Amino acid sequence: MQENFEPFEPFEPKIIAFVCNWCSYGGADQSGASRLPVPPEVRLIRVMCSGRVDPVIIIEALEGGADGVMIMGCHPGDCHYKEGNYNTLKRYKLLLKVMEQFGIDAKRVSLDWVSASEGEKFSKITGEFVASIRRMGPYIPAEKQFMEGGVKAEL
Repeated sequence: MQENFEPFEPFEPKIIAFVCNWCSYGGADQSGASRLPVPPEVRLIRVMCSGRVDPVIIIEALEGGADGVMIMGCHPGDCHYKEGNYNTLKRYKLLLKVMEQFGIDAKRVSLDWVSASEGEKFSKITGEFVASIRRMGPYIPAEKQFMEGGVKAEL
């Protein structure tokens, strides 16, 4: 008797990376120009400054289907907008507290400083982040978790 089954499909995470126009985007470009491996699961969104990435946007990215979000900016002290990356760090710390309140694993979001000359670092951290998210599995939005395992299951 022949059994019908679907072959196991490996999980391919969707990663959104907000990268600073002046430094981190240059690091991504340097990585590509050097032919270093960058996971295709990472989708770059270029922003003028990492300080412009609002925590609400990160939560919306996760709720909208991203499995992980990366924020990359200039090294502290090197921001083209003077204090943008310091604002990023403050918002990131706040975001981690909010994520904890919503039951979102903080490991699904990362913050790194990457300069335009650090193509190797860009390649390394994106590869490590994708591997980490792949081990964690897909992100299931809080509302869906609630409906599948929460009150609905008890009714």
